[in-house]
Amino acid sequence: MQRRDFLRFTLAGTAGLTLAGCGFRLRGLDAASPPLAEVRLAGPDSDLARRLRHRLEAAGTRVHEGAALTLNLGEPAFENRRLSVLDSGPRDEELSLAVPYSVQRDDGAYLLDQQRLTVSRRDSVDDGDLLNRDTRREESRDELLDEAAERLLDRLRALGR
Repeated sequence: MQRRDFLRFTLAGTAGLTLAGCGFRLRGLDAASPPLAEVRLAGPDSDLARRLRHRLEAAGTRVHEGAALTLNLGEPAFENRRLSVLDSGPRDEELSLAVPYSVQRDDGAYLLDQQRLTVSRRDSVDDGDLLNRDTRREESRDELLDEAAERLLDRLRALGR
């Protein structure tokens, strides 16, 4: 029995060392590096821009007007689509948020040309529950804004590497 335990621990240790040696890391366990050292935000003053500014500053990125890189954010557009065809009872809806963005150097060259980030969320809505419907729609809107800010942060982090 001791020999089996020894072999099992030896194989597990060897596999662990091999994975660590090849650079394998579990997602989310490594220390998050700042997306960029400094950046300037340009575009409309929207909820998404404010959330993104807050997340960038929390990640250690200086957000100021004299930065060498500019993140150009377009106007975020929400779209509400009805997915089910029934007129009565609960129905499925999809709320999506699309925002155009680009990253530009101070000499005018684009690091990321005009791109569009889209996030969406499905929800079941009941017309009989008006108060809860509006509350859930606002919660979904806030969740979409948070998710979009996080995805933009991930794309900037990949750009900074």
